[in-house]
Amino acid sequence: MGELLGYSAKQVRDAERPHLEAGEPLMAWAADGLATEIRYLLDARPSRSGPPRVLLLVGAGNNGGDALYAGEELAAAGADVAVAVLLDRVHEEGLGAALAAGARTIPAAEIVQEAATADVLVDGLVGTGSTGALRGVLREAVLAVLPVLAGPDRPAVVAVDIPSGIDPDTGDVPDPAVLPADVTVTFGALKAGLLLQPASRLVGHVVLVDIGLRPELAGMEPLLRLPILPPVLGASSIRM
Repeated sequence: MGELLGYSAKQVRDAERPHLEAGEPLMAWAADGLATEIRYLLDARPSRSGPPRVLLLVGAGNNGGDALYAGEELAAAGADVAVAVLLDRVHEEGLGAALAAGARTIPAAEIVQEAATADVLVDGLVGTGSTGALRGVLREAVLAVLPVLAGPDRPAVVAVDIPSGIDPDTGDVPDPAVLPADVTVTFGALKAGLLLQPASRLVGHVVLVDIGLRPELAGMEPLLRLPILPPVLGASSIRM
């Protein structure tokens, strides 16, 4: 029987370091994998008039950059991509690329309206560098959107690396302000927290995108080892 290996956020950062120092475009590879999974969801959407609609909720970190570069790909392919930049800091190159490809920015006050008409909502608020509850404007944005997700025409939610507000190592969920994902697109390695309750109830279908970290990870003892069990009806699934 095989195993699922869950790594800590620090282990993944350590595995990434030599690749980043070598100038490898890890963010571009991650963003391409993210855009691919979003396109799958858009292709499966009910027939609607007009282009597919994508809302990016973007924070200040690298997963916000991943979301923005994925947004660049989607906008260039004809999607209507709205970007909600919620903090003073943002991945400037990613934002510039998304806007140059045709994406548009929206103010925080329009997030609920955009979410209500979006086909896919992308959670790029915080990533594995955060271990606590969302705060301030990020928490307010999530709480504002949650009622939209209870509606019949809700968008599909895609989490970038991890759903924002869960602990990537322990799976703790210290606050209810978390967007439950339909799909979590994680990069390089499974984060242990994605496999542990209560976070595992919020991650949806987990897709692991290979960005070339396997040689480094092979020399590390994972934080978590779990046997691969037969699928259970209603349970989350993992694709690697």
